Amino acid sequence: MTNLELGFWSFPVLLLMIFLRAPIGLAMLLCGFGGWFLAMGGNPTPLLAKLKSETYTTFSSYSLSIIPMFLLMGQFATLSGMSQALFKAAESFLGHRRGGVAMAAVGACAGFGAICGSSLATAATMSKVALPELRRYGYSGGFSTATLAAGGTLGILIPPSVILVIYAILTEQNIAKLFLAAFLPGVLAAIGYVITISIYVCLHPKSAGVRPAVPMGERFKALANTWPVMVIFFVVVGGIYLGWFTPTEGAAVGAAGTGLAALLAGSLNWAVLRDSLLGTAKTTGMIFFIVLGAGFYNGFLALSGVPQFMADWVVGQGYSPWFVLVVILVFYLIFGCLMDSLSMILLTVPIFFPVISAMDFGMSPEHLAIWFGILVLIVVEVGLITPPVGMNLFIINSMDRETPMTETYKAVMYFVGSDIVRVVILVMFPAITLFLLP
Repeated sequence: MTNLELGFWSFPVLLLMIFLRAPIGLAMLLCGFGGWFLAMGGNPTPLLAKLKSETYTTFSSYSLSIIPMFLLMGQFATLSGMSQALFKAAESFLGHRRGGVAMAAVGACAGFGAICGSSLATAATMSKVALPELRRYGYSGGFSTATLAAGGTLGILIPPSVILVIYAILTEQNIAKLFLAAFLPGVLAAIGYVITISIYVCLHPKSAGVRPAVPMGERFKALANTWPVMVIFFVVVGGIYLGWFTPTEGAAVGAAGTGLAALLAGSLNWAVLRDSLLGTAKTTGMIFFIVLGAGFYNGFLALSGVPQFMADWVVGQGYSPWFVLVVILVFYLIFGCLMDSLSMILLTVPIFFPVISAMDFGMSPEHLAIWFGILVLIVVEVGLITPPVGMNLFIINSMDRETPMTETYKAVMYFVGSDIVRVVILVMFPAITLFLLP
């Protein structure tokens, strides 16, 4: 069997292991390990040398040190009560409108995503704050859970985003430029969800109640309480863009600033600090193990020649670049329902990115890489709320056992429709994504 055939046979083996519920990092590591062993003719020496060098290279990478910093930043924000301040501020301005409390939840998710960077953490944290209020004002269970599941996806799109960092490392792109490119699509997503909520409550008027209007003075007071989030976001993202510090330094500044804000607010004590550090360590360990497995497996794929073969084959078929892009995005949409976003990015980008890079979309290689990365992130994000196994749906459902999952499924399809419309817009008008880039 040739190395190329080994590479192609590794895909069904990997999917079988994932189907049998093997951890994705372990599955990729074992497939890469076995592939290297067979490709080397059963000689273990090159394999052991690769294992040593790959492990050292992965875990000594300075670029990856940004991940625990952003995770710690999100942990401080999650455990220190900043989510409640964001929701109260948004609710005070929007809560008196039909569907306004749900709109406030989306707005708070967008704000929290700016200092968290994790979809699941955003969905889980905002649910604790917003679900009781949604229930209190007569919002139906399916509509409430669907809104929070969709709002949670803003956590991985609005910068800073851990997934964007991983994509930047894989494709050797500028992290700061990816953060900038994600900003307008993130705002567009939040606006799309607000419009979706308006349409839903018009079609289902009994699904949402109305709360009394809040005096203007109380609204601005609630808004003022969100100052830590605003300051941290603008210092981190603005500082990276203006060249005050590198993305890794910006992540450290963000983590320190979020911790300081929590301390000044009286939310940070030894128990919260311990839980934040432990949560960061556990999540970092999980991500790094997946990164190691993906590095080993992708190294084997490169050795087998699968990515280059795929790129040459697709270009040789004469397909339209736009047709190829749509097929890839549909693939991400389908498999995003079955796998988590990090695993999808690590597994597929080394294969699909060479294919896209070999095609002519009428833009520079850097702009093409950034535009493609944002599109992939958005489509994978849609998979988080697409039935039957969207991860965010299960997170929200575990926090609201009274609502049948079928009710959440029915309501969330409105938000999936909004996401698909957004993807179409961003595919047709790349300038929206690239507008802020220098």
